[in-house]
Amino acid sequence: MGNSYAGQLKSARFEEALHNSIEASLRCSSVVPRPIFSQLYLDPDQPPFLPEGNHENVKPKVEELDKELVHRYSQNGNLDFSTSQTVNEMEDEEEDEDMSDSSSPPIPYSQKPAPEGSCTTDGFCQAGKDLRLVSLCMEQIDIPAGFLLVGAKSPNLPEHILVCAVDKRFLPDDHGKNALLGFSGNCIGCGERGFRYFTEFSNHINLKLTTQPKKQKHLKYYLVRSSQGVLSKGPLICWKDSSVFSPAKSSSAVNLSGTQDPSRNKNIVKPLALSVQLVGKAFAAAPLSLRSTDVANGNANGGRNNVLSSTVSRPVPHSTSPSPGCAAGDQASMSSSGPPKKRHRGWSPGSPVPPPGLAVPVPTIRPSARTEPLLSVPVPQSMLTGILQPQPIPAGETVIVPENLLNNSGVRPVILIGYGTLPYFYGNVGDIVVSPLLVNCYKIPQLENKDLDLLGLTSSQLLSVENMILLTIQYLVQLGPDQIPLREEFEQIMLKAMQEFTLRERSLQMSAQCISVSPGQLPWLARLIASVSRDLVHVVVTQNSLAEGISETLRSLNEMKHQQKLPDYVVAICASKIRGNEFCVVVLGQYQSRALAESMLTTSEFLKEISYELITGKVSFLASHFKNTSLGDDLDKLLEKMLQQRGESVIIPFNGDVSECVSSQEAIAMASTQEPDLDVDTFQIYQPQLTVARKLLSQVCAIADSGNQSLDLGHFSKVDFIVIVPRSEVLVQQTLQRIRQSGVLVDLGLEDNGTAYQKAEKYVVRLDNEIQTKFEVFMRRVKQNPYTLFVLVHDNAHVDLTSAISSSLSHGEPTHGLADRVINCREVLEAFNLLVLQVSSFPYALQTQQSRISSSNEVHWIQFDTVDDAASEDKLYFGLNEYSKSLQWGVTSPLLRCDETFEKMVNTLLERYPRLHSMVIRCYLLIQQYSQALMALTTMASLRDHSTPETLSIMDDLITSPGKDKNGCGHMLVIRVPSVQLAMLAKERLQEVRDKLGLQYRFEILLGNPASELTVAKHFVTRLKAWRGNEQDDWIPRTYQDLEGLPCIVILTGKDPLGETFPRSLKYCDLRLIDSSYLTRTALEQEVGLACCYVSKEAIRGPIVALDLSEKEHEKANGSENDSDELLIDLDRPQSNSSTVTGTSGSLADNGVSSSSAADKSQKQASSLNFQTVAHSSVDEGTYPSYTAGETLKQECDSLGNQMASSTTLKLSSLSSVSQTFRWPAHSAKDSKALRAALPRIVILSKAAYCLLSSQKSGNLPSSSSLLPHADVSWLSSLRPLLHKDMNSEEQSLYYRQWTTARQHHADFSNQGEASGSRSFHPRRLLLTGPPQVGKTGSYLQFLRILFRMLIRLLEVDVYDEEEINANHTENSEITQSSNDHWPDIEIFSKMSFDLNVHDPKYRTISPVYTEQLSRVKQETSKETKSEEPKKRETVSMMLTKYAAYNTFHHCEQCHQYMDINPAAQISDSTLHAFTFSSSMLGEEVQLHFIIPKSKENHFVFSKQGKHLESMRLPLVSDKQNLNAVKSPIFTPSSGRHEHGLLNLYHAMEGISHLHLLVVKEYEMPLYRKYWPNHIMLVLPGMFNNAGVGAARFLIKELSYHNLELERNRLEELGVKRQCVWPFIVVMDDSCVLWNMHSVHEASSQSLEPGGSSKNVSLKSVLQHIEATPKIVHYAILGVQKWNSKLNARKAKAPFSRCHVHDFILLNIDLTQNVQYDLNRYFCEDVDFNLRTNSSGLLICRFNNFSVMKKHIQVGGQKDFVVKPKIMVSDSLAPIMPLQYVCAPDSEHTLLAAPSQFLLEKFLQHATYKLFPKAIHNFKNPVLAIDCYLNIGLEVAICYISSRPHSVNVSCEGVFFSGLLLYLCDSFVGADLLKRFRFLKGATLCVICQDRSSLRQTIVRLELEDEWQFRLRDEFQTANSSDDKPLYFLTGRHI
Repeated sequence: MGNSYAGQLKSARFEEALHNSIEASLRCSSVVPRPIFSQLYLDPDQPPFLPEGNHENVKPKVEELDKELVHRYSQNGNLDFSTSQTVNEMEDEEEDEDMSDSSSPPIPYSQKPAPEGSCTTDGFCQAGKDLRLVSLCMEQIDIPAGFLLVGAKSPNLPEHILVCAVDKRFLPDDHGKNALLGFSGNCIGCGERGFRYFTEFSNHINLKLTTQPKKQKHLKYYLVRSSQGVLSKGPLICWKDSSVFSPAKSSSAVNLSGTQDPSRNKNIVKPLALSVQLVGKAFAAAPLSLRSTDVANGNANGGRNNVLSSTVSRPVPHSTSPSPGCAAGDQASMSSSGPPKKRHRGWSPGSPVPPPGLAVPVPTIRPSARTEPLLSVPVPQSMLTGILQPQPIPAGETVIVPENLLNNSGVRPVILIGYGTLPYFYGNVGDIVVSPLLVNCYKIPQLENKDLDLLGLTSSQLLSVENMILLTIQYLVQLGPDQIPLREEFEQIMLKAMQEFTLRERSLQMSAQCISVSPGQLPWLARLIASVSRDLVHVVVTQNSLAEGISETLRSLNEMKHQQKLPDYVVAICASKIRGNEFCVVVLGQYQSRALAESMLTTSEFLKEISYELITGKVSFLASHFKNTSLGDDLDKLLEKMLQQRGESVIIPFNGDVSECVSSQEAIAMASTQEPDLDVDTFQIYQPQLTVARKLLSQVCAIADSGNQSLDLGHFSKVDFIVIVPRSEVLVQQTLQRIRQSGVLVDLGLEDNGTAYQKAEKYVVRLDNEIQTKFEVFMRRVKQNPYTLFVLVHDNAHVDLTSAISSSLSHGEPTHGLADRVINCREVLEAFNLLVLQVSSFPYALQTQQSRISSSNEVHWIQFDTVDDAASEDKLYFGLNEYSKSLQWGVTSPLLRCDETFEKMVNTLLERYPRLHSMVIRCYLLIQQYSQALMALTTMASLRDHSTPETLSIMDDLITSPGKDKNGCGHMLVIRVPSVQLAMLAKERLQEVRDKLGLQYRFEILLGNPASELTVAKHFVTRLKAWRGNEQDDWIPRTYQDLEGLPCIVILTGKDPLGETFPRSLKYCDLRLIDSSYLTRTALEQEVGLACCYVSKEAIRGPIVALDLSEKEHEKANGSENDSDELLIDLDRPQSNSSTVTGTSGSLADNGVSSSSAADKSQKQASSLNFQTVAHSSVDEGTYPSYTAGETLKQECDSLGNQMASSTTLKLSSLSSVSQTFRWPAHSAKDSKALRAALPRIVILSKAAYCLLSSQKSGNLPSSSSLLPHADVSWLSSLRPLLHKDMNSEEQSLYYRQWTTARQHHADFSNQGEASGSRSFHPRRLLLTGPPQVGKTGSYLQFLRILFRMLIRLLEVDVYDEEEINANHTENSEITQSSNDHWPDIEIFSKMSFDLNVHDPKYRTISPVYTEQLSRVKQETSKETKSEEPKKRETVSMMLTKYAAYNTFHHCEQCHQYMDINPAAQISDSTLHAFTFSSSMLGEEVQLHFIIPKSKENHFVFSKQGKHLESMRLPLVSDKQNLNAVKSPIFTPSSGRHEHGLLNLYHAMEGISHLHLLVVKEYEMPLYRKYWPNHIMLVLPGMFNNAGVGAARFLIKELSYHNLELERNRLEELGVKRQCVWPFIVVMDDSCVLWNMHSVHEASSQSLEPGGSSKNVSLKSVLQHIEATPKIVHYAILGVQKWNSKLNARKAKAPFSRCHVHDFILLNIDLTQNVQYDLNRYFCEDVDFNLRTNSSGLLICRFNNFSVMKKHIQVGGQKDFVVKPKIMVSDSLAPIMPLQYVCAPDSEHTLLAAPSQFLLEKFLQHATYKLFPKAIHNFKNPVLAIDCYLNIGLEVAICYISSRPHSVNVSCEGVFFSGLLLYLCDSFVGADLLKRFRFLKGATLCVICQDRSSLRQTIVRLELEDEWQFRLRDEFQTANSSDDKPLYFLTGRHI
């Protein structure tokens, strides 16, 4: 075979020009259709060529056969064409430019640019490694066996030689002969191997050639090592002999079996892999190349695509036609290139040679449209040693394909490789095809035990060859006449057989061998099985080799008379004694052989083949056949005649019969007479879309919560997006339209209302050549806006999955691999602020073992069965499964149809034109059918019988429906024609027929080409505009939906349908061209996906009712149009379906398109509970009307309502078979609204597709689901469980992820690590899958909207916004400081009086503290009855700033270390230290525990041994203010808020070092430690587990004082004065979130209102400011005010106040040494402490120019005490009221499980009326409380008096008290003290003590009985059991 090329074509110059242009187009990289297949088989009498050359290799038999061909060779080895006919195209392309006598001009060579970033220096390879001989001559270079080092010359470096390693089989021998054609070389610089094209290699080594690279020209020298080991230039490589084509002179047969031509090269056995020339599918395919990985895998456990299994080998025919060949491997493991290039026609290295005698299963080859790097893996050395002896080929191993086989028989046989050695093929090999379809079924893989158990097998070696043969025959026998064998079906048969064997084996307890068939029984058993096939399956058994059986079959086929009936299949079995049984199947069936051959091509390949047939005029004889009508008249003449008859007039455009004519001017001027009833396309989001959008959102939250730092949602404040769509102009416009209508750009704040319409275009990018620049702009935006979360939506993500690498090698279509370049580029993978959302209806190719998307990140559309029962549903989704199920409805006119008549016509034509692709024939026939139907319906009724009923009824409906409509509305018909050239042809022909018949104003014919925009005739645009009413003048339809109501035919072309949405008026989808080339699940299902839509509920139930129509009623229906409609409507559709469906039911806000309506409600929601909760609760509840699940779905959210369904088809009596029970009702004006039901489309399929979609026995999925999911993936194993028919999409995803693997050209192929575990999922990538046209676009737009809302919610915080209370009770102190002062002046400040009133709004329900002003306040009796429920506190939502304190849900890069959640850092990195001190107050030693992380140990002092904690370091008062530190340690007590407490102060402290201690209870320590592993914990002793906040504050203060003393002692030794040690600590709540600074400006002329401004500041700056206060050690407590929104508006207030401070204080532990917090307290402990501090004469200063915001946190804190009975009697107890918290001592009262102090405080708050009746609403007569402040209810004032000597107290002159409260009073309270105060008569007393005895002692000691009267029954205790130490109290009355 090979380059037997003759210089000149014999024919005219025109042909040469044509030829050159084709060749040039092949070499250029633009998308020009190019032939893949040679003309060889298309030329009727093509002689097979045999190259001259080593004829001694060919067996004598073959030599005789070929003698007569030899004389055609001229001396120089070129063919002499004087006697031969034109050479096939393929050979033309193989031309060598420097051939001495070639006269075609050389083609200028343009080199591909080097890949980005690679080295282009001369003398270095692209990897930048030196290749020059001078620098490598001393190197030890390792080369694989069989390779030689040769020197290449670069034109740019004449003085240097570049070193290369080349396989010596591709180099000539000493006589300049025997070099294999092609190339195989390695780069010795970077070590890259397996360059299979010299062009590619020369690029890699930077030869920079200006001419076509040729190895003959540029590989010049052998390189040899001298005796010193220096590498130097050796002899020239002898390329030229007497002939130019020496490489072609090898043996004419290529063998692939273990034997090898012995005469070739005696010294080495060459490994036998091939670069196979596969006879494409039905046609000669382009040369194929194997994939390196496949070879490398060898046959490893039946692994992926083993192209060349280690035990395999088959002959490949070698002749001038690209030959059918085979190699082991997976169905798609071979791929054919783009333009054919020079390729070697024989061996390629890489497969070990098997021992010749083995019977080996042959693996398969699958051409695909790309070239892969060839066999880059060298063969293991061991295989190349001389163990295997070459053997001569036995004569019986060859098959000579008869001359003119295809011409004589009309069949091109397909040989299905079976089991064993296939013979060599010689002769006319272009007329056969070798298919590897079933070969993998016979190679049973070794499975792991877990997989075997899953399949129910014991071992995978259960079937003998004999069993396999019988199963194959059985399978072939049961196939129907119009079915072809399917790999997936046969694999299941094999699996079932193995399962049965396993069962039988288990039951019979014997090995499977006993039930195998003996070789002797095989022939008659095989014939027996075949005998039932009615002669459709023959069995041929031979003894010596398969070649005999195949030869016999081919011979009888060739000699067959035309009348004879052929068998469909011949099974050739060789029952050889030596090698065991072998077999193969020869497919002879006219339909089967063609379908099998065509199904071997990928879509791109067969489209190229079709365009090639059209360009080269191969179809001319078919076209001429269709020049006539079926009646034999000349079509064009007929049309001309009709045109003349009609003259100037045309058929009326609408509202009139086809027979009515008007002039064309009138036709153009006709306007619709009334407003048509089209649905307005308001954009709505329906309930399922909302649900799915929320599912997406919660998945994004899950990624953020996962803790792997891949997404930090708290970081972002904005959402931006880009939508990437496949190359389809309509899809781009459609997406733009959705974006505009949804208002998402405005809602996300990306564009203003005015500009959003124009600006939308930059958000949608299509995958074409311009994407690179647009995408770079987008990525720049991503990098420049780190606080914006970008979402890259990759819509229809399944469309182009080619990897960028393979597409650059294959010179495929220029758009190949673009998606991979964009979606998988490094920037996208690494950008932390970019989410990738891939959206697909057919995601199977993204769900392989190598998938980049984690299965947990897949979001599946909600299951529809959950929706079925929703009564409110108007519309239901009608998808593929529903179409498949509808076939069981039993209606007379089903939704899925197969046009049997059409199929019969096709089959007749296929027999007549065996050389054309069947799609060409189908398309020509379809055009004729539609043309004739048009003529039949208008002028030539005689043609009716010659159109298929289906075509006729469709055309009839199309033409008549506008006639019955006053506006001209009608239906749309989509005809799917994948080939662009055929589609253009169809459009031209149909348009011509339509125009000549005068129907050009009746309906439009459009070409739906993805590459171009829609073009609609002007008069139709005018009509569309009139219907729409409100469009601008320049409006034109841009999407198919814009064509709503237009009667038209859309010829939809392009390789795949790309998800375009069609209008409601689409009624018919004609898919008759989609046949056996579409045998993958994606390819087939996406075609039928065109018809999927939302339909009215009645439409689905209707047909069942319609069955009740008897025949008679049918006739009646056909008779009168109106009756029929009404009759059917009454039966089918209740009339209730009125305007409720129109989609105007709610305002836009109801449908959630505007985000503002969500604001008010969502602000009140929890602000940052876990993201998940936020996602569900606060984002969009209340924004949408509460639909039931699955509310009115509409087609892909276009909400075009239910369109006008117009007239039923005309009933022709001849069409009764198709009578339409499934009416699209005609509508008259009166009831059109009621009838606008949306109906499913009617789909007409080819037979092949119909069988796959209809044969659904049970379950939800059609049988197409068991096909290979996508052409770019392959099955992992032929043994795998069946895809169950009831699997939902999640289960299907897991199935495909387990059992499919990406092919080498698939973009995910590179995503596999060494170990299977190391495949990386991209953490920020999601996949949204849902059936076609279900509403995914609306769903992801809604997702963007709610994602934005959630981010805003995450960036917002709900803070308390309450005005200060008791502001009016305060007397303005005359002494104030100037408002400009930054710090208080101690002289002035100490003269101010303390404001006893509590102003903190959280204390609005506590007892006011008595002051003289208070006594003047008249308190009216309470208006509101006291309610149990505390009033909801006011909050407002604020944006977080960079200075906020955060909880655990915040993650960002900066505070990552501070939080330290990385799993590497074990919790054990922190150490536990006990710290003991004695407390005078507790009267015992206290042991606290510190947990100190290693990183924080520098803040502590440890003993010398480093074990014992001694103290916590404190700075000095005199230390200079350091900007990067604060002096005071910060203590935060926290309880119940391990997740939600704002304990992350990193940002609030601006990242500076600070000492922060969490104070936690012992039982909560593990939780806090888990969430805050890097924080210092101070763990309170276990005895305080139930204590209140008082205890925590008490212990913080005690510990701090003790530590201060220790530090003073330590530093004193170092010479520091005691008073110099810093005495302050900060105690702050865990809910302080933001700090503000307020600056006041006085009222000025501009602003009459005095006011101020505030800005957010950090905690660091607040603390540093306060710490810088002059003479700070003289203040006891410093604090700031609580923020509220009115702070700035109020008039200027003194900058410092002497008043209560709360929540956030600097506490001087030295000054307050003797003032303690009450450790028992649960409430008001800070008011109590402030009052004591003040009464001790200490200064409390509040800085009014700072404020703290407190976050509203719903969990934790003190709210968690639920008071329950100690012993639960029954579950359903009524809640216990606070008055039941106390009881009489020793009573039978229910005892409660709660601390006594808590019960007491709660009781006091609610028992005011009982305890202090005189004090209620009587502030003149307060209750006297000594040494304590307790809240005894809002209605009672408390006068706080300190019993300590020298204390500062409020003046009580002349005050009569209405009660006395004594709480745990100490020895300072004496009888004399009490006698100073006066009480009202009837005033009440309450004395509270720890136990009964101290209660009695106190009463005696204080001589209370003198003035107060007690009764026995006035003694009470808190309702605790005695173990819980109840408190006791006694009440009495003043006498």
